[in-house]
Amino acid sequence: MRSHAAPAVVLTAVAALLVSACSTDTGTPAAGGAQPATDGPVTVLPGLTVKPDPKLHAMLPERIRATRTVRVATDIPYPPFEMYEKEGSKQITGIDFDLGQAIGARLGVRFDFAPQKFDGILPAVQAGKFDAVMSAMTDKKARQKSVDFVDYLNAGPGWLVGKGNPAKIAVVTDVCGKPVGVQTGTNHQKLLEQRQQLCAAKGLPPIEILTFSKDSEAQLALRSGKVVADYLDEVTAAYVASTADGGKAFSTVTGRAAVGEYSASPMGIGISKDHAGLKEAVRAALQSLMDDGSYLKILNKYAVPNIAIPKATVNGALD
Repeated sequence: MRSHAAPAVVLTAVAALLVSACSTDTGTPAAGGAQPATDGPVTVLPGLTVKPDPKLHAMLPERIRATRTVRVATDIPYPPFEMYEKEGSKQITGIDFDLGQAIGARLGVRFDFAPQKFDGILPAVQAGKFDAVMSAMTDKKARQKSVDFVDYLNAGPGWLVGKGNPAKIAVVTDVCGKPVGVQTGTNHQKLLEQRQQLCAAKGLPPIEILTFSKDSEAQLALRSGKVVADYLDEVTAAYVASTADGGKAFSTVTGRAAVGEYSASPMGIGISKDHAGLKEAVRAALQSLMDDGSYLKILNKYAVPNIAIPKATVNGALD
């Protein structure tokens, strides 16, 4: 089964998270872009410098080696995975961005991030607009028809609710007959639709599922009372609850009783099927970062070490 991030760890480390997530180092990529491709070491974070590996660089497809760039689609904002450093800024930060910079540095190329709505990401990759996806995307068998996944994280769903949980959500059937928000095109939407069976089994009215193109829109709906909860990744829920209005706007509800059962599908870096060798190079680079501790340093920056996995695998989804 998919392992849980520890919300308590995330919440207690929020002070450090706020400082680290909003700071800028002279060696840190900016303006949505990545570090220039280089044959030398790249400073990904303060205290984390990644050296390129010529053998891994040689694994890359010829076009990637020629351009020294991997075009990466991401849906912003979805903190702490991808977000802008501050309101009005176009400088991207977050777990996916930092990890992408580290992978690119190890491969001797740059991971160039650009925003794309979540439900349009896979079509954009298939159309050749992007080479890869890093957007907290769950590796699913159905999605493997569009891209190959290099699995890199493991986290479960959670509820973002009003401060103090006014809807009193304790078990998943507590939302039967109530309006809840979810981002369209996500695995969380699919899971919510499956929860309808639980409502029916208890003779309860169905969940009123309202979909939004961005999770930030679902959060606005929660603030306004249009929905009683937002169903999303538990790490993001914990981050938003800790940071929004100084922690005064939202609370979280997590655990299998509250969110329902789910399968052990990890998050994956989606790789275009049109670039033979790219997924193997990305997997090898990611594994090298896991082995030397760089991967865990990035997760520690965002206070989420418990979502780490020990081995980078390809297309590891069970369903």
